[in-house]
Amino acid sequence: MLQQTRVAVVIPYYERFLEKYPTARDLAEAPEQDVLAAWSGLGYYSRARNLQKAARQIAARGEFPYAYSEIRQLAGAGDYTAAAVASIAFGLPHAALDGNVIRVISRLRNDASDTGSPGVRKRFQQAAQELLDPADPGGFNQAMMELGATVCLPRNPQCLLCPVRGMCTAQQAGRQNELPVKIRREKVVRIEQVLLILERRGKILMWQRPESDTRMPGFWELPSSDQVPDAVGCGFRGSFSHSITFHRYRIDVLQGRVGNAPQGMVWVDKARLAQIPVSSIARKALKLLTSRAI
Repeated sequence: MLQQTRVAVVIPYYERFLEKYPTARDLAEAPEQDVLAAWSGLGYYSRARNLQKAARQIAARGEFPYAYSEIRQLAGAGDYTAAAVASIAFGLPHAALDGNVIRVISRLRNDASDTGSPGVRKRFQQAAQELLDPADPGGFNQAMMELGATVCLPRNPQCLLCPVRGMCTAQQAGRQNELPVKIRREKVVRIEQVLLILERRGKILMWQRPESDTRMPGFWELPSSDQVPDAVGCGFRGSFSHSITFHRYRIDVLQGRVGNAPQGMVWVDKARLAQIPVSSIARKALKLLTSRAI
């Protein structure tokens, strides 16, 4: 859950998720739609699907794997996740390299290499492994991540409070605010869209993405103005922005009515919206109807 998402946002989701799925088997046996609904609002939904796949692997195995190479085989577990779990849970000497650790190492070594390059990340992984305390790898990994998250900040790093200030060659050279360097190659794509909130007797007109969809399969969406050209009485409810990777959306939301549901769309009872996976964009739009979160 913490991948690409702030701690303050994750905590309530984490607590509700563990309450609903306290064991790997509970998660493994749950309907996918229920899992996605519990995750709804966090974004990056492939994480939820991979987490459930991993739970099924663990349930089939009968126990959680305790070797780095075996943890690495779990669905969705990359080098960072496997290293973090192996070191923190089992005390194995594997350095965890996330964005915070990359920033710390870049400044410690005054290294202006492009951290988006696979070769540079491999070199930083080796540097993290060299720094790792084999006597307490879990504590060391957490300390490095915490240092980057709370002291070695992306902007205005708190150098006067830093416990490794004397080792930081970037700070000594006055370059701490210039590092790390990541060359952005993706071009920002700006998209404007008009969504419709069409109500009838306590129900909202929506459509569900097919399982074959490459983006958020199984999630429910509000229709766009192009999908329901016969909608009438549409009044402006508001606008909001939304970002997905390098796509920047500008969404205008209109509220109106329509007689019959167009083909491929259904009327969804408002009371069901908390039990089904609703996309983040649709959820933001629905919040414009009321101050109460749907």
